[in-house]
Amino acid sequence: MRSEIRDRREITAFLGALCLFLSAVEYLIPKPLPFFRLGLANLPLLVGLRFLNPVDLLLVLLLKVLGQGLINGTLASYVFLFSLAGSVASVLMMSAVYRVGGRFVGMVGVSLSGALASSIVQVALAVTFVFGETARIIAPLSIGSGIVTGLIIGVFADRFVSGSEWLKGIEKRYRKTLAGGRE
Repeated sequence: MRSEIRDRREITAFLGALCLFLSAVEYLIPKPLPFFRLGLANLPLLVGLRFLNPVDLLLVLLLKVLGQGLINGTLASYVFLFSLAGSVASVLMMSAVYRVGGRFVGMVGVSLSGALASSIVQVALAVTFVFGETARIIAPLSIGSGIVTGLIIGVFADRFVSGSEWLKGIEKRYRKTLAGGRE
């Protein structure tokens, strides 16, 4: 039992660390627009939907958001709150689409749904709490860039999921851990 819990913690910690690494890589990429980001740090969450339980998925999400806030220096700002709200909306939407859509919705569709949810929530927060009605001007660009990046991340995740033996091993190990060592 203890080894199963340790295995789950290791996988969750690894995916959280991968989020931080990808966030740091993304931080190095120049942004053409102030709010533009690729969302590389969402890849472990997107892939984790396939096998993480909701508690572990939430833990990875929190590690991602807190880590991004530390890396970007935004932990004590409204940017952190936007990131948290957008990430929570994204994971909730991706989880719902993945669970309801099942085999009919691929990683691209799941990623697009999460990107849209995140963009819409962040624009709504910008209009409501920070910038007022003027934030509506950037809404189409923000949502449009979210669609493009969601598509890119979804295609990458789809290819990774379909071709990675490493991931298949992780999924098997995690599911075995949840089953208490039984298969």
